[in-house]
Amino acid sequence: MAQPKIAIVFYSTYGTNHAVAQAAADAAREAGAEVRLRRIPETAPKEVVEGQEAWKAQLEKMSDIPEVTAEDMDWADGYFFSSPTRFGVTASQVRAFIDTLGGLWGAGKLADKTFTATTSAQNPHGGQEATILSLYTTAMHWGAIIVAPGFTDETIFAAGGNPYGFSTNAGGLDDAGKAAIAHQARRLVEMTAKIAS
Repeated sequence: MAQPKIAIVFYSTYGTNHAVAQAAADAAREAGAEVRLRRIPETAPKEVVEGQEAWKAQLEKMSDIPEVTAEDMDWADGYFFSSPTRFGVTASQVRAFIDTLGGLWGAGKLADKTFTATTSAQNPHGGQEATILSLYTTAMHWGAIIVAPGFTDETIFAAGGNPYGFSTNAGGLDDAGKAAIAHQARRLVEMTAKIAS
């Protein structure tokens, strides 16, 4: 099987989705993928970001990670997206990036690639499933192939039982969460390798 190229694409305000993306990148590399870890650019006004110390500190913490580009999306065979939930849907920063991809979409360069997604929210019923499903709706418009974790491993149950993709509350990741993320990333790599070969 070919070595799949996986883009781990995330937006993170306070660090949760950054941690998810790093865990996914580590697991994907261990599973044999070539990985690009990329962050979605911040679109909030500078004065808003700098008005919250935790937000400002997280942006500085991620400054060594390249911002995602259309070229990264073209390069990849598969995508692992991680986005916070905002008012029951994906963060506006993620949508702003997705909305720049019309040229690639129009050229068919987002089709036939794998796609999986994760999210976090302040509480368990803040729209976590809706956020992931909204990202999958976008993937379907691209013609991408959704690789949800389903209930394919015990780690899914241990981490809260979300078959659409890992989801968590804001804050640090526990071992159960890291295991579920690793399973989801490995599954993406395995499915991508089958399709790309």
